[in-house]
Amino acid sequence: MKTAEIKRRYLAHFEANGHTVVPSAPLPAIEDPNLLFINAGMVQFVPFFLGQRQAPYDRAVSVQKCIRTPDIDEVGKTSRHGTFFQMNGNFSFGDYFKAEAIRLAWELSTNPVEKGGFGLDPSRIWTTVYLDDDEAFEMWRATGVPAERIVRRGKKDNWWHMGIPGPGGTCSELFYDRGAEYGAEGGPEVDEDRYMEFWNLVFMQYEITDVKSKENFTIVSDLPKKNIDTGMGLERVASILQGVDNLYEIDEVKPILARAAELSGKVYGAHSGHEAGKSHPDDVRLRVIADHVRTALMLIGDGVTPSNEGRGYVLRRIMRRAIRAMRLLGWQGATFPELLPVARDCMSPSYPELAQEFGRISTYAYAEEEAFLSTLRAGTTILDSAITETKKSGGAKLSGAQAFQLHDTYGFPIDLTLEIASEQGLDVDQEGFRRLMADQRSRAKADAAARKTGHADLSAYRAVLDDGGPVEFTGYAEVTRESRVRALLGDGGSIAAAGEGDYVELVLDTTPFYAEGGGQQADTGLINVGGGQVEVVDVQQPLPGLIVHKARVVRGEVRAGETGYAEIDVTRRKAISRSHTATHLIHQTMRAFLGESATQAGSLNAPGRLRFDFNTPGAVSPGVLHDVEQQVNEVLLRDLEVHAFITTQEEARRLGAMALFGEKYGDEVRVVEVGDYARELCGGTHVARSGQLGLVKILNESSIGSGVRRVEALVGIDAFGFLAKEHLLVSRLAELFRVPGDQVADRVEQTVTALRDAEKELEKMRAQLVLGGAGALAEQARDLRGVAYVGTEAPEGAATNDVRTLAQEIRGKIDPARPAVVAVAARSNGKASLIVAINPAARSRGLSAADLVKGALSGRGGGNADLAQGGGVPADQVKELLTAVEKAVGEAA
Repeated sequence: MKTAEIKRRYLAHFEANGHTVVPSAPLPAIEDPNLLFINAGMVQFVPFFLGQRQAPYDRAVSVQKCIRTPDIDEVGKTSRHGTFFQMNGNFSFGDYFKAEAIRLAWELSTNPVEKGGFGLDPSRIWTTVYLDDDEAFEMWRATGVPAERIVRRGKKDNWWHMGIPGPGGTCSELFYDRGAEYGAEGGPEVDEDRYMEFWNLVFMQYEITDVKSKENFTIVSDLPKKNIDTGMGLERVASILQGVDNLYEIDEVKPILARAAELSGKVYGAHSGHEAGKSHPDDVRLRVIADHVRTALMLIGDGVTPSNEGRGYVLRRIMRRAIRAMRLLGWQGATFPELLPVARDCMSPSYPELAQEFGRISTYAYAEEEAFLSTLRAGTTILDSAITETKKSGGAKLSGAQAFQLHDTYGFPIDLTLEIASEQGLDVDQEGFRRLMADQRSRAKADAAARKTGHADLSAYRAVLDDGGPVEFTGYAEVTRESRVRALLGDGGSIAAAGEGDYVELVLDTTPFYAEGGGQQADTGLINVGGGQVEVVDVQQPLPGLIVHKARVVRGEVRAGETGYAEIDVTRRKAISRSHTATHLIHQTMRAFLGESATQAGSLNAPGRLRFDFNTPGAVSPGVLHDVEQQVNEVLLRDLEVHAFITTQEEARRLGAMALFGEKYGDEVRVVEVGDYARELCGGTHVARSGQLGLVKILNESSIGSGVRRVEALVGIDAFGFLAKEHLLVSRLAELFRVPGDQVADRVEQTVTALRDAEKELEKMRAQLVLGGAGALAEQARDLRGVAYVGTEAPEGAATNDVRTLAQEIRGKIDPARPAVVAVAARSNGKASLIVAINPAARSRGLSAADLVKGALSGRGGGNADLAQGGGVPADQVKELLTAVEKAVGEAA
């Protein structure tokens, strides 16, 4: 029975018994601050169970998409463990309790298939109840379950809560006996692999709080009504009804796993063991891939996109684990373009929206993989160099600093550093890495706090503001200003004076210095006070209305209460103002080309350069970027007047002025207009006319998060300087290629194409070189007690696929009636690998390729009896590997 049909029957059964069918809630638990994702079917019903809201129905039924990630590292090591799963649930909100829940579960489980049930054999169903729940025990007896198949269990097994404060209670579970081939007799207390749990009836009577563990929690009170929350694991029921061993064999998962195995040339053993110690590494990786690709599909389908925080980070980690697992299995191509469509086809019978939205889903998935592969390439190169240097120096451990640099500078995940280093026989100073990470976080927090609040307590700022009121900013109209020093602040709060070399914060009555805000960097400059002078390095507003100048005393002494003369760095201010006006023009132009939804999501206006973040679902094409840049520069040529004025929010909206998402505005707002082209709410500084920008040059466009893109651009003399350097570069290339400048791009493209073609031809030649001697090697097979044995080394650097093909080619050229064993060793990147192929005649003699590889590699390696491979040992051990195989064949024969 297909999984989608199981879901249909479940919903139909409970709908026929008075339940309202409720659609699955999206995976992100948006309404619950305690959860990243919905992890149980009852989550969307919690307010009803707690009595916080009145349920619109007395009975409900749903098939809820769920994700549980606490044990993500264990995925694939057992046949039951997965990240994404579906929970069939039926719920009663004070309408029925134990008796009806038990009846409904038993009927659906045991009713014949032709009558809409699942047709499970009643004699193979066991049930469990809580230790002292005599009521549930007798109800199961009345249903027809014999006493010897009703097991009493404690809180660990038969008490349920969400893991966070909320409703909970005792439960009764249903188990299916899969047969003697799956384990020992005796029920779920003896073997929960043979006796598979498939349904959990939770009798919710209590409100739980202070949850420390599954067994350690506090019952606050009885809930107003006795409620029912049941959970049938859809994947588990599917494995039972489809007669397969585990969740990776059901129809919604197996095709993904099978395709991954096909791509990587691996053989998946469905019965390879259910415990971590019994599972083969390749089988585990294939399971990880199948689970994680399906999970990624469901998450992106529900609106989660890869990022570095929260849900997006979980998605990113899941995707990267799948990609990495495929590469460890030998697949070097893109993973998600091959596997995500398979996952879509598996899941869309239950969730048609996945097929309808696949364009959007695949766009995010493929872009994330492409970005990660770039990270892998760059990071792996750096890591390989670090590993080589460590080995040359005789070391056995990569330093925490090296691991931190890979993570911090190149975005290379620490778990990959650990994994790759381990493959090369090295450890990593994890404690040193964690220490550096902690230091970085501390510095970031301290820097953010210092920039916003300085080194004084907020109460000191509050006292200054209360004493003198808001500081007047005069920088729109002037760049110098005479003003009184209202207060000096040091590490301990207000101070009377500061001397040469001291860092201090000054508050003036009025100031021309612009405080950082709205994406615009702060002004810098000088303030002369009495006989002293301070250099202003930053300006912030720790409290609304209070402008604080962070400065260093460069001469003499400054004292509070003295008159000062403030003078900003005019060159810097003009450069920043040009960038800010350019940002407004780019914002308006992006909206014109991409639509009204392309709104600003952040910006940085610095001297001569800008960074503009905006909302859009996909990458902006080079053609659109070119058109945006051209149109902006045409606005500069028009030399439009830049005008700012104060008005009400209502009037600003009527005029069509753009407001930035997330910004807070008062009743009165400042509007900045660039002629009739752009109009936006803004408190920053700008040029007087658009022509003063000179030139705007967009450098690049990239993704910075889910649905958020970033463009970076140069303005004014910085843009001219960049173009001058580009001109010199193009001129040099034109000279080297002996073509006009406008033909350089075509010639470079031709050269790159020619190089790629040459590389492909070289690969073909290498493959031919590797395979060319197969016949001669087969003819030279040695006889080891009746077994034809060939042991040879492939040319150094040969691709793994070519080495595997060589072993198979040699085997195929030996008389099939003659037992044959072929061992081919290879060296690549300082490591040795071994591939062994045997024919059926040798297998009938008791020989196994997998056993021979594991014997030579001390237990490492994988494959099957016909073909197996392994590696990871130093390259100079090639001859030892071949000798070990030869010896083993001679002894076994």
